[in-house]
Amino acid sequence: MRYVGDLEMPRTDKYWFPAKRYGWGWGLPLTWQGWLALVVYVSSICLIAVFFEPHGHPFMFAGLVILATLALSAVCWLKGEPPRWRWGKDRQ
Repeated sequence: MRYVGDLEMPRTDKYWFPAKRYGWGWGLPLTWQGWLALVVYVSSICLIAVFFEPHGHPFMFAGLVILATLALSAVCWLKGEPPRWRWGKDRQ
């Protein structure tokens, strides 16, 4: 919730990725934008595997997979629910 003066206003921005119930990180997407980001990530991994075969170019393959994963992590960090360690039910 955001506070404007003495009024409490609901958040207008919607998270693309919810926080996981257990552990740290994000779950499956909530919005079409999140699903698009996930599809782009999976497609990029498939294309990397086709053009830079793991057994033929292992270092290039690993480097590009790491870059794609970092890009998805950045999107999750920016557009997802704030990450923190969770134990199931929220403890206040």
